[in-house]
Amino acid sequence: MENEIRNPGATPPAAATTPAAGAAAPTAAAVPASTKITIDDFAKVELRVGVVKSAERIQGADKLLKLMVDIGDEVRQVLAGIALGYTPEELVGRKVVVVVNLAPRKMRGLESNGMLLAASAGADGKPVLCTFAEDIPVGSKVK
Repeated sequence: MENEIRNPGATPPAAATTPAAGAAAPTAAAVPASTKITIDDFAKVELRVGVVKSAERIQGADKLLKLMVDIGDEVRQVLAGIALGYTPEELVGRKVVVVVNLAPRKMRGLESNGMLLAASAGADGKPVLCTFAEDIPVGSKVK
């Protein structure tokens, strides 16, 4: 492990990759929960300020809302699993952080062209949207 800290990306010594005879294989608990990324990896994600123009529930979906989000140069349809924390009415006009270069994804027969950033709060995992304390123009890059 010290070698990985000192030389990230280096190939570990053979002894460290092969368990000793009779030793148990590493368990899931021994694997780190998250992997560190480089600044170059993070730079691939395009985040922008968006404003919710409209929002509605999706028939048969408890958590999913269909939003139309203005990201500055276009308005996109984004499906977001935030219905347990927000009603459609309280989202209209709200400025949010949008991942704009995510590949489109179909859910419930509808296409989502982005993702809103949110945290999960409490034991029930209630979504809390990432928003802004100051006024910021729609389409501004988030970095």
